[in-house]
Amino acid sequence: MAFEASLTWLLQLSFGFFFFTFTALFFILSILGFFLKLKPCCSCEICQSFLTSSWTLEYNNLCDWYSHLLSKSPTGTIHVHVLGNVITANPENVEHMLKTRFDNYPKGKPFSAILGDLLGRGIFNADGDLWRFQRKMASLELGSVSVRSYAFNIVTTEIESRLIPLLSSVADKCNNDSSGSLDLQDILRRFSFDSICRFSFGLDPGCLRLSLPISEFAAAFDLASKLSAERAITTSPMIWKLKRFFNLGSEKQLKQAIKSVHELAEEVIRHKRNNARPRSSHDDLLSHFICTTDDDIFLRDIVVSFLLAGRDTVASALTSFFWILSKNTHVVEKIREESNRVMGQETEKMVEFAQLREMHYLQAAVHESMRLFPPVQFDSKFCEEDDVLADGTFVTRGTRVTYHPYAMGRMERIWGPDCLEFKPDRWLRGGVFKQADPFKYPVFQAGRRVCLGKEMAIVEMKTVALSLIRRFDIQVAMARAPTFMPGLTATLRGGLPIVVRERKH
Repeated sequence: MAFEASLTWLLQLSFGFFFFTFTALFFILSILGFFLKLKPCCSCEICQSFLTSSWTLEYNNLCDWYSHLLSKSPTGTIHVHVLGNVITANPENVEHMLKTRFDNYPKGKPFSAILGDLLGRGIFNADGDLWRFQRKMASLELGSVSVRSYAFNIVTTEIESRLIPLLSSVADKCNNDSSGSLDLQDILRRFSFDSICRFSFGLDPGCLRLSLPISEFAAAFDLASKLSAERAITTSPMIWKLKRFFNLGSEKQLKQAIKSVHELAEEVIRHKRNNARPRSSHDDLLSHFICTTDDDIFLRDIVVSFLLAGRDTVASALTSFFWILSKNTHVVEKIREESNRVMGQETEKMVEFAQLREMHYLQAAVHESMRLFPPVQFDSKFCEEDDVLADGTFVTRGTRVTYHPYAMGRMERIWGPDCLEFKPDRWLRGGVFKQADPFKYPVFQAGRRVCLGKEMAIVEMKTVALSLIRRFDIQVAMARAPTFMPGLTATLRGGLPIVVRERKH
């Protein structure tokens, strides 16, 4: 017995020493990684402000500080040396990256590593031939009239059967108690998740039912997206990679969340394989893609990528749209006037697809909102070989190059002296909507990587916005300017509290 006790004690001591050694190694490497990544010897004003966080004395959001710096730069480009990052708000540079020298500016391995566990080989995490194959496949499907019609029907059904009944029930409470409020950001995220799951998988999570249930799939997906995004803001990739290797902290949570997402996706794919039927124009995206590959893991990665892009971006754009409308009530009235001319005054009637195309002011208002509050505030590529940008900026191989749609929407040299004002009319010519140069408005990227779901996303935004504007009076119960949480898309910290009431006619 004494021998066994001694052996147990020795094993515990050995394990303790082993754990202590690796924990110490983890912290040493983390600190080393911090200094290697940040190169704190740089004494320029921008780097020092970043390192000391002194920019927070004047700005609530990092994107606002970058917007200020970029507006003051003669070329619209800045260097954050400690991050190895060139940031630009120059449309000529954006065109250089996304079109002229497209092959020299892939997403790159650093970006792919951040999202690789969640998205695998999906289109939004791929480069080269793999990206081209998926791009071609997705273009054929998303460009078809039948698929777009199917998506529109899902959106209108979700609005009629869930979104409007939910807001009507809240409006009744607000009429009786003016202090009642609702987080519109949360509601829009639930709506978008239900819609994109039905469109992508043929799966209905039911997040927007009146009881507002907590979906395990949605919760796992949210957590996986959030923790994947947090990898990008660590001081060194070595930190999260070590945490992943030892299965510690946030990386342990991320692993579990991704496992839940992947397991459900794989279960749905197996079910569709086992219950195969002739493909129909009324099928979900998975049913269209499933005929193109026998690799179910690859198929899973593709569909999870579409879930990520289709849910968060639309919800983010709509949240910002309703926030900015609350500060510009005259725009709300003009949208209502336009819709009455096209649809008549019956507010309970759902808009038809053809009618949406006639509403140029609504189209302008949606685009103007995303000019100031793009759902993806910045996007980065990695330079493959030494290059010179259009404005003369030299970029060394391996440098991260970021174009910044949020800042670009605030550039006087691009949009004029009224660039900070919300003015939908800037998009109209003789009352007709006119698209902007995509390289000065890269909200949906531009060039060869332009978003394939752009038109579907805009139709969804317009349909939701119009349905709520015609039916309800929505008052935002938040006086402060938006502050954003770190993430893959722009998310308002604290949500968007609203008071909603049925309109009186």
